[in-house]
Amino acid sequence: MMDKYINKNVFIFSIISIIGYSFLRYRIVGNLFGNKKYKAIYILNTSDQKKIESTLRNIRNAYNDQRLKDQLRIELIVFGEGVSVYMKSNPYEPLLIQLKSFGTIFKQCENTIRDRNINKNELFDFVEYVPSANGEIILKQHQGYASVHPW
Repeated sequence: MMDKYINKNVFIFSIISIIGYSFLRYRIVGNLFGNKKYKAIYILNTSDQKKIESTLRNIRNAYNDQRLKDQLRIELIVFGEGVSVYMKSNPYEPLLIQLKSFGTIFKQCENTIRDRNINKNELFDFVEYVPSANGEIILKQHQGYASVHPW
């Protein structure tokens, strides 16, 4: 009778330990290997140079905020007239490369490039594509991303 009681307690303790270990591994070790604590998706849908530069500056400022250091994941989603920021013919490459070095992920709406007859070869190679910007924003908000539209 006592052996059954001990085995049951050992079993329960083992289950609790496994759950606790899994949680701690995810929260502590996960953050060391890419699971960022804070996530934001910046939205850009204008070709206005001042607004583009302001958005890119806001992203850089977030990375420079010491409270967020090494805990931040940022994506920039572009659609509509905003596609100009990713065009190789425009002057934004140095700013984008700097943000890429911080870990920024750049995404472009495929609806926009299809509707405007833009060839992907006209855009920077580091740009990723999503079917729709609106869908991406909705998905990211559901995943806990802060939605930032700076202007």
